[in-house]
Amino acid sequence: MAVMGVQLVFSLMVASVMQKMTPHWSFARWLLCNGSLRRYKHPPEEELLALAGKQKPKGKRDRRINGVMDDKPASVPRDIDLRLGSAPITAVDILVLCYFVDYQWYVDFAAYSALVYLCTEGYYSLVDPQKEANIGILWCLLTVAFSIKILCMVMRHYFRSKEGGERAVCLAFAFFFLLIAMVVLVIREDHLEFGLDAGLTNVFDNLEVFLKEQGWGWTIPVSKLTVKLGIVAFCSFIGACLTFPGLRLAQTHLDALKMVPHRPMLQLLLHTSFLTPLIVVLMWVKPISRDLLLNAPMGGQTVQLMSDSTYNSVRLWTIVVLCLLRLAVTRHHLQAYLNLAQRWVEQMKREAGRIAVLEIQRKITRIYCYVAVVSLQYLAPILLTLHSTLLLKTLGGYSWGIYPEPALKSPPMDATPVLQSSPATEETGKEDIQAAVEQITGVLSTFGTVFTPLFYRGLLSFFTWWVAACQVVSTLFGLYFHQHLAAS
Repeated sequence: MAVMGVQLVFSLMVASVMQKMTPHWSFARWLLCNGSLRRYKHPPEEELLALAGKQKPKGKRDRRINGVMDDKPASVPRDIDLRLGSAPITAVDILVLCYFVDYQWYVDFAAYSALVYLCTEGYYSLVDPQKEANIGILWCLLTVAFSIKILCMVMRHYFRSKEGGERAVCLAFAFFFLLIAMVVLVIREDHLEFGLDAGLTNVFDNLEVFLKEQGWGWTIPVSKLTVKLGIVAFCSFIGACLTFPGLRLAQTHLDALKMVPHRPMLQLLLHTSFLTPLIVVLMWVKPISRDLLLNAPMGGQTVQLMSDSTYNSVRLWTIVVLCLLRLAVTRHHLQAYLNLAQRWVEQMKREAGRIAVLEIQRKITRIYCYVAVVSLQYLAPILLTLHSTLLLKTLGGYSWGIYPEPALKSPPMDATPVLQSSPATEETGKEDIQAAVEQITGVLSTFGTVFTPLFYRGLLSFFTWWVAACQVVSTLFGLYFHQHLAAS
């Protein structure tokens, strides 16, 4: 039983290609520098003073009051006729972006991770999946972990704000999502079909049998209630991380619709991509999705439209297609964010008073410098949902519908290998490697015996659903805020 085979070789090759190709070509860099996104350039001081009817003096005069030099910054009226110039974003421009290095590495890794998983699925359709460990699972797990890390990094950036308003919003939503998670976990499986309770029960039963076979007479000190409390705390953390990405998505969605008032098809795509989290949430609500699609009432009879395995495959494909749709409209959302510079200038013109020249330049430059952060806020939830769905398919034992779904059954516990410490002997290097491979195989077999696909189905289904539910809550609040509260 080989643990390191063709998949490992291909995985190492992809990692090497990613390292070598990044300086020359990068998907993340192409997403910003393909010529379709245009940034607004801050006007020079001479132009602003000329619009205000002034002329910049050749030399600055020192004005001293009580021995202290008074260097007053130049200011202009707010209602000047200012028109911002725009230019395509180039590879040189993006070097000054905040968190650009993290953005480039994360997006490229997620893209290569999807490539490895796709090739692994093709490889598994040709060979027996029981002979080798799935390397694609490791790449998807790393992408999910890096997605959470990126979202936490962006949230930590808001926590460092001097004003403190962003920190209060994150804490308020964390507490709110804590309450929602507690309510969701007590809902019966007749309404939300995660299978989390069945999965936890299966793990506890398998673990108890395994400990008895190993000769350990003590019982498991952790109960299902303790595990669920840990899940609730983690859900609160994920909800806080997804708060500002949802608020930002609501703003860019409204602005993107204003960019294409005469293109109904593009507006339909934007609306569909915005409703993607809501569609994902409804696909696990049993009375709405499964009961209507599997047992549709027609006249006085109930007709079964598709089987359970077919519905599981359709649900996986639907989430993947919706994630790809959101990736396809990324450019429109990012351009809508960049257009905030022009919108801020138009709002400034309607105000009275004067404003410092440096403040105008700083505001316009700041909007562009944070485009990488906005890209992370937009892409991280999509990539998190996509790769958690890929993990759900593989670890949960589902099928894409191309080949039949494997039967869901727990491995026999009597086949569980007993872990024993091997005595130290003087063997050749080849025998040591073989022994290490056998030990890894035994550990993986034990791990697969305790944590079965039934457990992964419940856990990953709940995680995928929760990520989408957090986006629904934050985006709906963002719509209300930007349309009513911000306008007033």
